[in-house]
Amino acid sequence: MVCWLIGLGIFIYISYRVYQHFYPTPDIDPRNKYVLISGCDSGFGHGLAIELDKQGFNVLAGVYSSNSKDSLGQILSSRATIFQLDITRQEDIDTAYEIVSNKTKVLHALVNNAGIGAGGYIDWVSLDFMRRMMDVNFFGHVAMTKKFLPLLIVRRDSRVVNICSVAGYLTKPGMSAYSASKYALESFSDCLRREMAVWGLRVSIIEPGFMKTNIVEGHDKSLSVLWNGLSDDTKERWGEHNLKQQIQEVLNNIFMKKAENPAKVVQALKHAVMNTVPKIRYRPGWQSSYVMFPISRGPAWLADMLMIRPSLKGIPPAGVSKQIKD
Repeated sequence: MVCWLIGLGIFIYISYRVYQHFYPTPDIDPRNKYVLISGCDSGFGHGLAIELDKQGFNVLAGVYSSNSKDSLGQILSSRATIFQLDITRQEDIDTAYEIVSNKTKVLHALVNNAGIGAGGYIDWVSLDFMRRMMDVNFFGHVAMTKKFLPLLIVRRDSRVVNICSVAGYLTKPGMSAYSASKYALESFSDCLRREMAVWGLRVSIIEPGFMKTNIVEGHDKSLSVLWNGLSDDTKERWGEHNLKQQIQEVLNNIFMKKAENPAKVVQALKHAVMNTVPKIRYRPGWQSSYVMFPISRGPAWLADMLMIRPSLKGIPPAGVSKQIKD
């Protein structure tokens, strides 16, 4: 009976996906619609700004660097508006609001894309490190959403699209600060969707795995920088061999080695912005859909075993070795 139900579920799922493939929901007319995107310097935001501009949207692109403003301006059409935006600075957000509201009183979509990524054990990272991660990856997006909400709910079927991560539903060792910021954004997004349903506001969450962007590169070097800033007692507690072990794990990480094409995320973002029936959650790529998400739905002991096993294979931290000897 159980096997029959599982088989029926699989059949229904496959049938639904086949139907979606041959009878996709239509897209909206992009003409005279404005889309605000943060973090357009590189990666997903940069790719999305170019893609939506090609589709005919009026793109409002926030960039962190003045150099990015110049380079992106050479790519986008005359419909686009590019401005510097640090989402951790309320004055920047207020200025952005003035720029946008002078262009339009109706915002079709806000794409909260800006973000930073860095790792480190809880015992290694400072509170300032964690606060910085939360300021950019969470509070900045909350501030942007609250500021632009009045322009979004003027018309029904507007959208907020938040870039989260597999780290927003599955936490691996060394990613406490990053995962905490993404978990927070996930819950904020769910609450926003449910609160604003009466206004017809759609909220979509993008949960990619490792993609070939700047945010997943250089983790080995960042660990060395983090180590150099640790106190002597923390270094003594863990031992330099542990640093080398962690760096080796990063270099050998199969998911980083097989990082996927960021175009998959851009296509998911594009669908969330312009399709008539955007999804609540998108998990672009095989890592998020077929590996990370199933693990997150399984028993906690299984996820723990998979996450902890690599750290148990090598030489234990210096402090643990001392405990064993004593």
